[in-house]
Amino acid sequence: MSQHYFDTDSHKYKRFELPGSKPHYNPDKPGQVEHIFLDLRLDIPREICEGTCSVRLSPIRNGIEKLTLDAVNLNIQSVQVDEVPQQFEYDGEKLSIQLSQPTQIGHRLLMKIAYSIEKPQRGLYFIQPDKHYPHKPTQVWTQGEDEDSRFWFPCFDYPGQLSTSEIRVRVPKHLMAISNGELIETVEDGGEKIYHWSQQQVHPTYLMTLAVGDFAEIRDEWQGKPVTYYVEKKRAGDAQRSMGKTPRMIEFLSEKYGYVYPYPKYAQVCVDDFIFGGMENTSTTLLTDRCLLDERAILDNRNTESLVVHELAHQWFGDLVVIKHWSQAWIKEGMASYSEVMWTEHEYGQNEAAYYRLQEGRSYLSEDSTRYRRPMVTHIYREAIELYDRHIYEKGSCVYHMIRAELGDELFWRAIQTFVQDNAHTTVETVDLLRSIEKATGRNLAFLFDQYVYRGGHPDFKVAYTWDGDAKLGKLTVTQTQAGTDNQDLFDLKIPIGFGYKLENASPSLITFTVRVHEKEQSFYFPLASKPDFISFDVGNNYLKTVVLEYPIPELKAQLEFDPHPTSRIYAAEALAKKGGLEAVKALSAALVNDPFWGVRVEVAQQLATIKLDQVFDSLLPGLQDASPFVRRAVIEALGQIKTYPSYKALKGFVQDGDPSYYVEAAACRSIGAIASANLDDKPHEEKVIKLLKSVLEDKAGWNEVVRSGAIAGLAEFKTSETALNLLFEYTKIGVPQPLRLAAIKALGKISIPPSAP
Repeated sequence: MSQHYFDTDSHKYKRFELPGSKPHYNPDKPGQVEHIFLDLRLDIPREICEGTCSVRLSPIRNGIEKLTLDAVNLNIQSVQVDEVPQQFEYDGEKLSIQLSQPTQIGHRLLMKIAYSIEKPQRGLYFIQPDKHYPHKPTQVWTQGEDEDSRFWFPCFDYPGQLSTSEIRVRVPKHLMAISNGELIETVEDGGEKIYHWSQQQVHPTYLMTLAVGDFAEIRDEWQGKPVTYYVEKKRAGDAQRSMGKTPRMIEFLSEKYGYVYPYPKYAQVCVDDFIFGGMENTSTTLLTDRCLLDERAILDNRNTESLVVHELAHQWFGDLVVIKHWSQAWIKEGMASYSEVMWTEHEYGQNEAAYYRLQEGRSYLSEDSTRYRRPMVTHIYREAIELYDRHIYEKGSCVYHMIRAELGDELFWRAIQTFVQDNAHTTVETVDLLRSIEKATGRNLAFLFDQYVYRGGHPDFKVAYTWDGDAKLGKLTVTQTQAGTDNQDLFDLKIPIGFGYKLENASPSLITFTVRVHEKEQSFYFPLASKPDFISFDVGNNYLKTVVLEYPIPELKAQLEFDPHPTSRIYAAEALAKKGGLEAVKALSAALVNDPFWGVRVEVAQQLATIKLDQVFDSLLPGLQDASPFVRRAVIEALGQIKTYPSYKALKGFVQDGDPSYYVEAAACRSIGAIASANLDDKPHEEKVIKLLKSVLEDKAGWNEVVRSGAIAGLAEFKTSETALNLLFEYTKIGVPQPLRLAAIKALGKISIPPSAP
């Protein structure tokens, strides 16, 4: 581990550590937990869970007289060890068991703790209908990550302990209970039913789960193993549409990771009010029911597919290969996020994967620039959940991609497969990944980890280009603008530079040189037979970075039109928009119509909106007819920034007549609100637009309240309208569907009451 942890804590960046942060380590291990058995009964109306937790422990040392378990706000009734009652102390957070016989190596202990919980604070959630939400389903579900299992059963609650587990649970007969592993028995007993699940492969406590509800069960399979989807009965039609690619994903990841899916089944349970998008409990992923797609939502919602493959990837990275400590979470979250990129590449092609990766990089860059900068591996925090940020998900994904670019595909997958095979059913740290890479490929990538994992930050490149026609030399000057006066934040990378030539009736040709960029400012000279049409910095765009291109306009136009890589075309679009002027508008207008990839057309629309010229409006209009809903949405958002009466007229039809895409309709609602509230000479009548948005609120209830939330955002643009404010208030009331109510409460933060109001 590199020791220059906090080199990049310059005054420019806020610190990650909040007041009260301290170093966290796994506790000393009294022994190996071998098995956990929960025998429970649920009283759902009263929100009570009661029963016993049995923990079998094999001691590591002789003479231990006290065992301390995590247990928060539980009612501990009795403790036995090997059927002998024990003295115990409980302070509401830790259960200390005073052993009547000190531990002996080779002599297993069986602790049996009788306990109950009423209205649990975390860990176990009871969902029930009430007078405000009478149609809410009756469900009970758990959420263990990071350290919330201790809120519903006593345990050694940290990821360093792996054991097998069993859950037997008694529920009302009409409900179904799903848990880890295999269902070994169901027994009916009067008005109740007992479900008995057994998980035979070791896993940590945070991955133990229980989900109870009146579910429809949709059965699929992969190589004879059950693949099941559990959803509310009225959503059964959405299950296959939303999760139906799962068997193909299992096939894909089994092959990529070089390890056949390791569990007896794979279940996905969609639950109400889930606090995250999804949770990868071993063999039984819980998902938010908001990921279920109807016929229209699937048109331009890829988030569900990404979520499904992300949680599935965790069955290997996180569940089969378990992190030893929360500080190592990037290993699993980065790979699950990178698996979204891999699946996108497999399913939709390389352009889509490159764009997905660009968006992941931007997500991290936004956190880095606006929230804080931190090393990806740190054990200093207040709560472990603070680590679950863009640095470990999106930056983690980018780091895996850089490893792949550094090694090449064949060696990368050999390294990943070695890592999974060598560490299956055990715990790992970052150094284990480095060791597997070296073992499988002979390559030492410590230099990459030191720069991107063990310290915060990334390179910010400014790239300038000139051509010397007499000497036939291309000159590239690369500046690392992130480096301070002490040069401590410099990156040392080998970056490929491509010189592109457009060809008649053929793909452009690229001559590539690799240069070592390691100083604050360097100039490189390239002898070339003729002047290149465009220049690609970091061919393939494999490094996580920011780039400002300072090229002449002809080279930028050629890059936007001819560079084979979509990210390079996007960088050219950004650089052209910065230059502004009519020539830039013309080049971007052509790209909005002609670029073959929707992702570039989206970015071009966004860049056009930043140029303050009248011609931009006409340039954007063709994009309203684009076949891609992603592009139509971007164009509508761009027109919303132009704020003229013609842009209002262009968008009004999308609000009145709709669009195949929910998201396009929602964007139109937001944009016409922004236009109508602007201070225009030729302004649409404010009351008329508010009335139009009100009609959306009255008529367009639907999937996840996307469209009506768009209308709420549109109303929030009328910052001093009492009519808009009163309408928003109506939708903040309890009883309003929760996504819409949340949108309305957020919108109140944007609006202010006019001085005339009481």
